[in-house]
Amino acid sequence: MNFKRHITKSLEQWKSNPKRKPLILRGARQVGKTTTINAFSKNYDHFISLNLERPSDLQYFKDYTDVKTLVDALFLEYNITTESLTKTLLFIDEIQESPEAIALLRYFYEDMPLLHVIAAGSLLEHVMDKVKSFPVGRVSYLYVHPLNFLEYVEAKGKTQALDLLNQIPVKDFAHQTLKKIFHEYAIIGGMPEVVSTYLEKNTLTALPEIYESIWLTYKDDIEKYANNNTDAVIIKHIMDTAHLYLDERIKFQNFGNSNYRSREVGEAMRNLNDARIIQLIYPTTVTEPPIKPDLKKSPRLQFLDTGLINHELNIQSDMLVLDDLSTAYKGAIIPHLITQELLSLNSLSYKKPNFWVREKTQSSSEVDLVLHYKDKIIPIEIKSGKEGKLKSLHQFVERTNHPYAIRMYSGKFSIEEHVTSFGKKAYLLMNLPYYLGTKIEDYIAYFVANHQLE
Repeated sequence: MNFKRHITKSLEQWKSNPKRKPLILRGARQVGKTTTINAFSKNYDHFISLNLERPSDLQYFKDYTDVKTLVDALFLEYNITTESLTKTLLFIDEIQESPEAIALLRYFYEDMPLLHVIAAGSLLEHVMDKVKSFPVGRVSYLYVHPLNFLEYVEAKGKTQALDLLNQIPVKDFAHQTLKKIFHEYAIIGGMPEVVSTYLEKNTLTALPEIYESIWLTYKDDIEKYANNNTDAVIIKHIMDTAHLYLDERIKFQNFGNSNYRSREVGEAMRNLNDARIIQLIYPTTVTEPPIKPDLKKSPRLQFLDTGLINHELNIQSDMLVLDDLSTAYKGAIIPHLITQELLSLNSLSYKKPNFWVREKTQSSSEVDLVLHYKDKIIPIEIKSGKEGKLKSLHQFVERTNHPYAIRMYSGKFSIEEHVTSFGKKAYLLMNLPYYLGTKIEDYIAYFVANHQLE
């Protein structure tokens, strides 16, 4: 089953750009990079697909050291004339297997600008130091993530639901239907193979084998993104235990009840972060732009896909009977998924959202997410509690330069005027249903443009 991915729009823009550079798709394994390009190749008369994990395809980059000869050899093999250069897409998959192929990308840009070239790699950060001349400035990037909720709704063929999701503000009558579809998505996650299997068979029973296969693939890659044997052992330990710390900020020292030192765990975590398997989300302490992550404070863990974590925690069957998913696994699942939704929107650059903390001896505060919008940092709480219990949000509101705040919850969309629990400041609270995670940025723009304190 092929899915329409939102990154396709960026691919179309790249194709039509006369000054295009070779494009590298980045992202973890099995998020759909290859499938997306195979579908996109239908826009070309000719398609040359190389997978550098296959020795026969890798051999091209060992035999030919200049791109003109390489292209001549490929065109001969695929029976393509040189007059079709502009109508041909060359796709180099798993390019991390060949530092030589990565280095050659700059020469596609300089010597063969008419040929459309896309590469894909899942562990590029770990081979960059092996590339003698990395093509900085001569390639462009797009980032691929698991399916987000909008992509999932489209994959299900729910065109009316998709139309309603794209209307701002969302209509009340759509709430229960959208909530039901989101509940389903929150349980299974957005890994393409999982989504495809679920939509074909409409049962969770077929999914555990797929989750296990995906996670084992990442574990098998450990040697590729480990610096040494000790690092590999620590990475394996992290991957075996990290899901148990989804609901809390973590310390590197002795992580997962181990004897590993902070430096060792930190290095292993950063390797997993580079591989996009487990990412580190750091807090900020500021309430006005720019958002500055505080790398000295304890981070949260963000996994590639919430469905994988639900499987590792063995909570999917429990989630089936929940009406409000904010209670799932100590309240950690929905904030994790909303963060995943925000990450999925970053196809042009690799940037992570932040959360806000205020740490004092007598009391501390933590807001789930903060987003930069124009001259404002917008706080976002993700919970089911009533407005009066949003103490951390109130702490932020009283310290910032604007009256806008957001709560994401299982209820319907609304905008209300409130006063902080300390009675010091009036503010506007936008209540957003969980299923609008991919639309947060659009709703913030709508919120600020159309609502002011009276």
